[in-house]
Formats: sequence, structure tokens, C-alpha cells
Amino acid sequence: MNFHAHYAGITTPVETCLVGSGSFGRSYLAQSRRTPLVNARIAVDMTAEAAGRAFAAAGFAPTEIALCETAAEARSAWDDGQCVAATNLDIVLDLPFQLLVEATGSPEGATQYSLAAIEAGRHVALVSKEADSVVGPGLARLAREKGVVVTPVDGDQPSLLIALASWAEVLGLEIIAAGKSSEYDFVLDAATGSVTCNGVTRSLPALREHWLPGSRSIVATAAERARILGAAFPLRAVPDLCEMTLVANALGFSADAAAFHAPPARVPEIADLFAERSEGGLMSGTRRIDVFHHLRLAEEASFAGGVFIVVRCDNAETWEMLAGKGHVVSRSGNTAALYLPRHLLGVEVATSILDAAGLGRSGYGEDYRPRQDLVAVAQRDLAAGTVLTMGGHHHSIDGVGAEVRPAASLAADRPAPFYLVANRPLIQAVAAGEAIRLSDVEIDSNSALLAMRRRQDALFAAV
Repeated sequence: MNFHAHYAGITTPVETCLVGSGSFGRSYLAQSRRTPLVNARIAVDMTAEAAGRAFAAAGFAPTEIALCETAAEARSAWDDGQCVAATNLDIVLDLPFQLLVEATGSPEGATQYSLAAIEAGRHVALVSKEADSVVGPGLARLAREKGVVVTPVDGDQPSLLIALASWAEVLGLEIIAAGKSSEYDFVLDAATGSVTCNGVTRSLPALREHWLPGSRSIVATAAERARILGAAFPLRAVPDLCEMTLVANALGFSADAAAFHAPPARVPEIADLFAERSEGGLMSGTRRIDVFHHLRLAEEASFAGGVFIVVRCDNAETWEMLAGKGHVVSRSGNTAALYLPRHLLGVEVATSILDAAGLGRSGYGEDYRPRQDLVAVAQRDLAAGTVLTMGGHHHSIDGVGAEVRPAASLAADRPAPFYLVANRPLIQAVAAGEAIRLSDVEIDSNSALLAMRRRQDALFAAV
């Protein structure tokens, strides 16, 4: 695609407002200085000082940054050409920006900010997948009714995978599975047998015996790897399931296993592992979502948390030729893996902004609806009174895992969305292995997330 021609009709830079200046937001601010068609002169965080530090980290001089506590100060700074660093969206909502880049990572905050922007007639680039997994389809529907767009962002896997899968389906390719690699590779030192993942190293010499499957079943080999690695590392991460929930809701895919198969694999094995069972793979059907853990040696390139699809090879001659050119084709020759080994976080956001604000297009596509839910499941016995505190880099909850299940409207006796129960106290005990139901948690009656989820349920129940 000639991207310059694609965006040729956009002649004026899109003005944006960033909410949340964590690593994703800072990356976006820095990149926006080099992106001719996007401006980012407004940032909102817990404090104006925090937003100001994000501008400074992006390379702006102190004289270019104004810390603003009132709307009047924000307007004055804007008129003077300064960067506006504020502590509340209300302070900047009257400034002439077209799109809100929401990157707080807070399920409640993301919902509140997105609703405020939509109500004010602004587009939203929704970075916070936590909120998206609970109410994203509803926000997108409300935005459409207001004549604006809510979109996921390139740089995160859901948007990249939705685009890759949509591209394949336009070509008429049949997709068996779609997914991503987990965020952190398992890197083997073949000499010592040690394995490193996300800065943690464990001695696992037995993994060397299962590094190459040879003539053995690749599925069985992956299972042995999982057994070995699982004794030393976690093999499920809530963010992986969360991101794939968004993909399922956009494309109409489903999970083959509620907690995913998540096999440890080398890239040449993807086409075999994510084939259907009748072909020796893991999938019980087509159009399934999953993830894999990338196994590699230190000298090999990373998959970088990138995305993949596995497609059916319906013409042997074509795929034999493509295999000869280095494409990943299964042993049987019946499936192939097509992949994009990158996700560049805030560096890529500009294309999503230009699609939304410049072209009126959402990365979700035209039929984003609640098809799957990310639900919370107790991993150990949880006592009444336990606060389900969300924390850490992965926004996880101690003792609580997640599964991707068919979506259902909220009800007291039904499993609750994972990020809806985050930071809430349990009002009754939940046994290990049980889903946490809506009636198991105490949710403040003024929760914007709860209200928006009920609104989403009503919007799609009426269709």
C-alpha cells in the first residue's frame, strides 16, 4: 500500500489529546513529533506534573510545556503554542482537538474518558484493552451514533491481527486460527540448558531433548515443552487472552479452549500446531483464536509479540512454490502460517489516528459486537472480603485467571468480566476453579464501567 497516497486527502494535521502518559503514551508523544499529519500538544495524567514529564521525555523543552490546572490556563497555553499538561480531561475538553488517545490502562478511567470524548463529538483511539474487553463494542456503537469513531490502535496486537486476518479473507484465504506470540520469549542456552524469559533464568536442560521434534508429533513435542517450562514459568497471561477477546469480537472468531492451548513453539511449527485436529494440529474447528510462546536461541530473531494467521493451502502447486521461498508451510502441506513479527506500541498509533479522524474508519471493522467475554476464574480458594486488586505490568489479579467464553449479558448468577471485577471486594467466597459471578463482588453503584456494560447489553440485545 502506498500510504502517502492512502492519506493524500488529509492535508491538515490531526490534533490529538493523550490521556495516560505511561510507556505507551510516552512512546506516542515522542513519535508524534516526527509524524507530519498528527499533532500531540495535549496530555492528561493523574497530575499536570506527570503529563509535563511525559512531554519532557518526548524531547520538548521546559519553555514549551505549560502545567495547567484550569481551563483558562489551558486555553492560554494552547493559544501561545505550548504543550498543555493537565490533570483532568475537563480542563482541556474545549480545546480544538479531534481525537482522544486513551491510554490509562484503567478500566473505569478509560470508560469515563472515552464516554466524555464521544459525548463531546471527538474520535477515540482506545488503547486500554482492559476497558475494551468489557465495553468496547458498546463504546464503538455509541460513537457511531454520534458520528465519530472509536478504534483500536496499530502498535497493539488486536488492531494488527484484525487487519491481517481481514486482508487474508479479502484474498479468499480460509483462516483456521489467528493469534499472537506471548509478550516474552523463552530463550534457550543450548550449551547450559538454561532458559531465560522476561529477565528470569531457570535451569531446564530437559528442554533440549524436545527442542526439535524430528519425526515426532509436533503437538506432542509442544506438550512436553509445556510440561517442562510450566514447572518454572507461568504459561498463561491475562493480557494475551484479553487482546484476543477483542479480535474475536471484531471478526467473529472463538476460543478453541477457554484458557487457550498456548503451546511453546518455534516459528516453523506454527502451521502444524494451529491446524485442525484432523491434520494433526490442536484446533477442533476453524476461525479460532489462540497464542503461542516463542521458543528461540539467543542468536535467533524474536517474534516480538507479533501476530499470525494459519490458513488452508487449497492449491498444492502455489504453496509448494511459496514454501520454496521460505514461507512456513506445515508438514502435510495443507496449512501455512502468515505472520507479522512486530508490534511497535506508540510508534504505530498515527495510522489508526489518521484512519479514524481523517478517513472515518475504525480498526474494528464494521461489525464489532460482544461475541466473547473475558471472564474471571479463581485459581485458588478466595475468601469473602478479598479485594481483587489489579496491579503489575500485566494488570493481573493475584489468584485470579481468565478464560474466553461466549458473551452473555450481565446477570447475578453469570460469570463476570475479568476487568469488571478488578479492584472490587468479594462479598462471598469463591472456590478454586470457579468463575467469579457478578453477585460475588461488590461494585459501587456509580461505576461507569458497570453502567456502560449494562448499556452495551441493552444496545446489542435489541439488535
